[in-house]
Amino acid sequence: MSQTGDAQPHFRTIALIVGAAMFMEQLDGTVLATALPSMAHELGVAAPSLSIALTSYLISLAIFIPVSGRVADRFGARTVFRGAIVVFTLGSILCGQAPNVPLLVAARFFQGIGGALMLPVGRLVLMRSVAKRDLIQATSWVLIPAVVGPILGPPLGGFIVTYLNWRWIFYINVPIGILGVYLVSRYIADTKEDGPRGFDIPGMVLSALSLGLLLFGFELASHRETVTMALVLLGIGALAGVGYVAYARSATDPILDISLMKIPTYGTSVIAGAITRITQGAHPYLLPLMMQLGFGFSAAQSGLMTFATALGSIAAKPVAPTILRRFGFRDTLMVNGFFASAGYAICGLFRPGWPPLLMFGLMLLSGFFMSIQFTGYNTIAYDEIPPERMGTATSFYTTFQQLMLSMGICAGAAALEGAMFLGGHVHPAFGDFTAAFWTVALISLTATIWNRRFSHEAGTEISGHTPRTYQSPQPAGVPDDLNFEESKDDRFRRPFRHLRDR
Repeated sequence: MSQTGDAQPHFRTIALIVGAAMFMEQLDGTVLATALPSMAHELGVAAPSLSIALTSYLISLAIFIPVSGRVADRFGARTVFRGAIVVFTLGSILCGQAPNVPLLVAARFFQGIGGALMLPVGRLVLMRSVAKRDLIQATSWVLIPAVVGPILGPPLGGFIVTYLNWRWIFYINVPIGILGVYLVSRYIADTKEDGPRGFDIPGMVLSALSLGLLLFGFELASHRETVTMALVLLGIGALAGVGYVAYARSATDPILDISLMKIPTYGTSVIAGAITRITQGAHPYLLPLMMQLGFGFSAAQSGLMTFATALGSIAAKPVAPTILRRFGFRDTLMVNGFFASAGYAICGLFRPGWPPLLMFGLMLLSGFFMSIQFTGYNTIAYDEIPPERMGTATSFYTTFQQLMLSMGICAGAAALEGAMFLGGHVHPAFGDFTAAFWTVALISLTATIWNRRFSHEAGTEISGHTPRTYQSPQPAGVPDDLNFEESKDDRFRRPFRHLRDR
C-alpha cells in the first residue's frame, strides 16, 4: 500500500472529518422526509408520489457502494473521498434547483453517487489512517456526527419548512461540503493499494440489480397499498442475490467478496451487526411517529424528545474504550446487547401519563447502550482484515449496513401495520406501538446468539483487554517451573477433550 501526504494528524481529527461527511449524508435523508408534504405542494403532486425521491437515492447507494473500495484502491482514498463530497454537494445544489419531480429524482440519484462513496471510503480512510491501539476511540468519535444527523433531521426539517423554504434543506449542505473538501485536502493522506484490480462488471450488474430491487422493495413494503409490488421486487432481488452468490463463488476477484465472511471476527460482526441494525433502523421511524400521533407532539417537540438518544450516544463515546478494555469485545457485546434491546423495548411502554423527564432519561440510556454496541461491531470487524483487503471489506460492510437499516424501517412499519390489523385499528393505538417496539427489540436480542461466537481473545490488540486465565493443576511428574495456563474457553472445553480426541 502506498501513501502520500503530510505528517499524520491526530486520530480524533481524522475521525471528526469522516464523521462530518457522514453527518451531512445522514442529516439529508431525515430532513427530506419531514419536508415531503411541503415539497409535494409546491411541485403540484401528491405527497406519496414523492417517495421516489427517497428511493432513487437508495437505489444509487445500492449500485455504487460495492464499487467504492475498488475506486478508492485505484485512485486513492483521499482523492475519492474528496470527490465524493464534491459530487454530494453538487447534487444537493441540483436538488434545490429542481423545478419538477423528474429532475428532482435525477438530482437525488446523482447525489446518491456521492453518498455511496462517502460512507465506505470514509470508513476506509479511518481504518488506513489510525493505529489499531486508537481504533476504538476513533470509531467512537466518528459515530458522534453520524448518529446526531438522523436525530437533528426532523426538528431541523420542521424549522426550515416552517420559516424558510424546503429548498434550503439541500442548500445547507453547501457550506458543510466546502469545509469538508478543505479539511480532507489538509489532513487526510492519499492511500492507495499497489496494483489496482478491475471492476468486475458481471458482479457489479448482479449486485446492483439485487441490492437495488431489495432496497426499493423494502421502501415500498412500508406502505400498505404497495405491498404486492414490494413482494414482487423483493422476490426478483432475492433471485438476483442468489445468482450473485453463485457467481462470486467461482469468480477470482468478485466485487462483493463473500469469502470475507470466513474471517471469524468479520463474519460474526457483519451478521450480529446486521441483526441489530434492523432495530436501529426501526427506532427513528417508530419513536417520532408515536410521539406525534400518540402524544400529540409537534414535529419540533418530537424531535427535541428523541434528541435524547443522540445525547446518550455522545455520552457513550468517551467510556466505550474503557468498557471494551475492561471486559473485552465478546463479554461487552453480549451483556450490553441485552440492555440495548431492553432500552428499545421500554420505549414501547411510553404513555401520556409518564413524566417527560423519565422518558427522556430512558431514551438517553437507550442511545447510550446502543452506541456502545455499534462501536464494538464497527471496530472488531476489521481486527483480522489484512491491509490489501481493507477496501473490499469496508464496501462489503457498508453495503450490509445500508441494507439492514433500510430493512429496519420496513420491519418497524410492517410490525406496526400488523398490530393495527390484528387490533382492527384504522389509526395506530399505543398497544400497536408497544407490539412494534417489542418485535424489533426481540430481533436485535437474537444477535446474542452470534455474539457468543466471538472468542474471548478477539480484538485484544485493539482494546488492550487481557483475557482472564485459569491456573490448571500441574500434571504429575512435570517440573514446578513449567506454568500451564488456560483461557476461559479452554477451561470450559477441557472436560470434553476426550470426546474430541476420539
